[in-house]
This record gives sequence, structure tokens and C-alpha cells, in this order.
Amino acid sequence: MGSPGIVVDGVRRSFGEVQAVRNVTLQAHAGRVTGLVGPNGSGKTTLLLMLSSLLAPDAGSIRIEGVDPVADPHAARALLGWMPDALGAWGTLTSRETLTVTARLYGMPKAEASARADVLLAEVGLTDLATAPARVLSRGQKQRLGLARALVHDPRVLLLDEPASGLDPQARIDLRVLLRRLAAEGRTILVSSHILSELEEVVDDAVFLVAGSTVDPGRVEAASRRARPWRVRLAGAEASVAAEQVAAALSLPADAVRADRRDAVVAFESEDAAAAALRDLVTAGLGVVEFAAAQGTLERTFLDLGEGVPPQVAATEQAPEPVPPASASSEPSATDEGEATA
Repeated sequence: MGSPGIVVDGVRRSFGEVQAVRNVTLQAHAGRVTGLVGPNGSGKTTLLLMLSSLLAPDAGSIRIEGVDPVADPHAARALLGWMPDALGAWGTLTSRETLTVTARLYGMPKAEASARADVLLAEVGLTDLATAPARVLSRGQKQRLGLARALVHDPRVLLLDEPASGLDPQARIDLRVLLRRLAAEGRTILVSSHILSELEEVVDDAVFLVAGSTVDPGRVEAASRRARPWRVRLAGAEASVAAEQVAAALSLPADAVRADRRDAVVAFESEDAAAAALRDLVTAGLGVVEFAAAQGTLERTFLDLGEGVPPQVAATEQAPEPVPPASASSEPSATDEGEATA
């Protein structure tokens, strides 16, 4: 495992009486993609704003490759690529101009900035829209432009807030490939997303936030080991018939297997138990044409952690995160324009 590119220790942040981030401690390592997982209102965006130096914590410490973003925001921003969940760009500028201006704000010479813009437009599949103003781009196209903008100064650390939102299936695949390549180059990547199936495909590590606090790793481990449902599809069998046949072959009570759309759904305690069940189904002569987990590990863990949240905390989680004031960032930068409220 690479050295930690991001280190957060005991960070807190409140907005008046609302505690958006109560107690966050985490590390994200170079050469790996770390997922930031939590329900709405759990503090993810507030945390990312603090990591990006756009918001100062009330307590605790943050280091970006050893740099304190509060004490030295310019040095931190030189290391950081920040992609908010909304583009926050200048609507009248074209895609190429958006990237060129951003590169110039980072001190890149004009010719180099223009060349860098063209490279990044090709990287994110926006070459055909290079001369289109940002305001006419679709949600998914704006996300791709936002990612290109985050990469314009070749940062060592990437902070990505909902990068797959609005992307079509091919663009999501392209994003996964790009993130894996960037991680392989030794960058630290922290990704926040509600699309857990997408995170499952790309992350090496995951950090869970509940009610503004990082969840104890022991609790996460326990949740990840609980039984999760698997889908079984049998050739030529309706779901209700398949459920009966699966229950009989595995010597399970009838109510332990349910019919759902075209599949029989049954829970197993572990992957080893699922593998043993598959062997039993084949041995019983059943025509198994599909056998797969109905939920990814991240989704199952997320749901199990949510089930254990006290009612008063669960109510807090449903409240939207407070929007920091526009003055949260004291100094404009290439990444500030329109993003403090992203």
C-alpha cells in the first residue's frame, strides 16, 4: 500500500447549531482509489470542501501529501484536483476555453495551456464539443468537463464528488478505466458517490460516514460479513418454480427463497457458502444459467450500517447538508469559481 496522500484526523465542522461533520478520521493512499460512502446529509460534501481548502475545519487536522490546506492553501491547491458535483463553470466559455483559462490561472504558458486543453478534451471524450459553450452541455458532458478541469494541472491528489452522475453507460466505463489508470500512476484518488455499483467496480478501499462521523472499521467489517442475497436463474423456469426447486435442492424452508422477477433470491452468509450452494444446485441437475450476488459488498455494508443507526441520528441524516457561505474560501483560485456551493 502506498503512502497516505490524504490524512484526516478528528475533523469537525458546524454551521450554527448544525453539526455537519462531527468526527472524521481517515487516510487515502497514493496509488489507490478510496470511496467515500454515506447517506445524504452524512457530511461528505462538507468534508470534501475542507479537503479542497474551500472551507476551514472547526477542529482537527488535514494534510494533503503533508501540506496543511488551512495554513498553506496555495500549496495544497497545487497538489489537488477538485471536481465538485456541479460544474460551476463560466457558461459563455467553450469547453476548450474553460480548460485553457483554468490552466492559465495555474500559471501555465498560453501555448502549453492550449495544448493541455486539447489533450484533456480527447481524454474525456469532448473533442467534438471543444467549441461548444459550457451552458449547452448536458449534465453528463458537464461532468466530463469538470473532470478534465480537475486534471488540468496534473495533480497528485484527486477529490471527486459524484463524478459518475449523469454519465451514460459507456462514459461510466471510460471513467472507471481512467481512474484506475490515474491510480496506477501513483495518484491519491478520493471519490464520493451514491452510485455504489460504480464505486464497487473501481475502489480499492472505502470509508463510511454516518451522521458526520467515520464508522469504526470493526463495525464496517462486521456489516460486510453479514448474509447478503444472491440471484439464481434457472433455464426455462418461472421465478416461483425456480424458488421451489432451489429451496428443495438446498434443503431450505420454502420461505428462505423468494421469487423476484425472473429469479429466485436466497441469502448466503459468505462467498464460500454461495459457492457450495452453486455446486449443490448443479449436482441436483438444475439448469443454472445465472448465479450472482444481488448486492455488491459496498451496498450491503451501507444498508446494514444504516439499519444500526439510532432513530434520532437517522433523522439528522435526512436533513440536507448546510451550504457554506460564499466567503468560505478567502482567496479565489482556478477551482473556486462557482464551486463553493457545489
